Amino acid sequence: MIVAGVMSGTSADGVDVALVRIGTRGKAGLGQDGAQVKLVAHEAFPFSRTLRQAILEAMNARTIATAELARLSWRLGIAYAEAVAETMAMHGCAAKLVGCHGQTLYHQAKPEHYLERRFACTWQAGEVAVMAERLRIPVVSNFRPADVAAGGQGAPLVPLADYLCFRHARRTRVLQNIGGIANLTAIPAAARPEDVLAFDSGPGNMVIDALMQRLFGRAYDREGRIAARGAVIGEVVSEAMRGPFFGRRPPKSAGREEFGREFAEKFLAACRRRSQREADAVATATALTAESIAVAYRRFVLPRMSAAGSGATGAGVDYVVSGGGARNATLMRMIGERLEPMGARLTTSDAMGFPAEAKEAMAFALLAWRTWNRRPGNLPAATGARRAVVLGQITDVVAHA
Repeated sequence: MIVAGVMSGTSADGVDVALVRIGTRGKAGLGQDGAQVKLVAHEAFPFSRTLRQAILEAMNARTIATAELARLSWRLGIAYAEAVAETMAMHGCAAKLVGCHGQTLYHQAKPEHYLERRFACTWQAGEVAVMAERLRIPVVSNFRPADVAAGGQGAPLVPLADYLCFRHARRTRVLQNIGGIANLTAIPAAARPEDVLAFDSGPGNMVIDALMQRLFGRAYDREGRIAARGAVIGEVVSEAMRGPFFGRRPPKSAGREEFGREFAEKFLAACRRRSQREADAVATATALTAESIAVAYRRFVLPRMSAAGSGATGAGVDYVVSGGGARNATLMRMIGERLEPMGARLTTSDAMGFPAEAKEAMAFALLAWRTWNRRPGNLPAATGARRAVVLGQITDVVAHA
């Protein structure tokens, strides 16, 4: 079965579409042989400047018109449908199912009081009816709420796909995705689902991108060239790392609520108190991402893997990076400098047949396939949910008479 996975992350830079062929080995149940996953095609579609700006303004906005939210959600549905249609046309490949993550506009992982009740909530925009009607293909969407309703944080959801696709009988693997937010999945050698540890490690490209847009008028730091020209302001990194998120134990998830525009403004102000060189601020934001990844590995992953007897302190750890951050040479160098002394071998998902930019879109294709087949898509060990649940909602289509 060909499934189209559609992903637009917290960086809000565009849409990734992965066409994935999914079959089964044996029963293909969780913890058994799993699904056979093969990437057929991948394409990336940048958002227009105006659409990206509208998304960024809507994220975690204190006030916004209802009309703007409705229009934005429908506009995203159009963008997703066009991206899938173009990918299928370019590669002459027809998908039978679509899995669309949607654009996260608000994610409140922990319960808070609102109108006499205390609860967590999440919202991903993108009108799915538009996609189903234009593509004439069933669409699975709205993956996160079922996990939140079951007491989980609704994130991270990629760990199940990581487990099914990357687990190894003899090697421990840590899958580190660096999108707007950075998240990791640690899979001990010969792991069972309950052995997996997964959580958001902190900012990925989000703070870097915010500073690049503010200081240089660019969407991101291509290949880390600006950061390479700057000097890291260690005091600012140390000060930021004292924030409460980094010391919080997993399960935990983050978004623009933690590391969005307000955080970036404070971070930039702290940099400017010590240096007026704009490249220094970008280098320091890049170092923050690298440091938060290394600290998460040292504080939470190594002790867990060592306790499980996985040998994670030795040379048997593959640290596999995906997402846009894998293309930032300066960031990768900083991560390697911190992780390799701890026995981790840094690589990218490309080396394992999963293109760095496509891995998350591939994951949501697999999650959609599991939903379509009524199989659970979350890992309670990763999200904190009370139980494994079938994720998402299916928007089906009826064939024309």
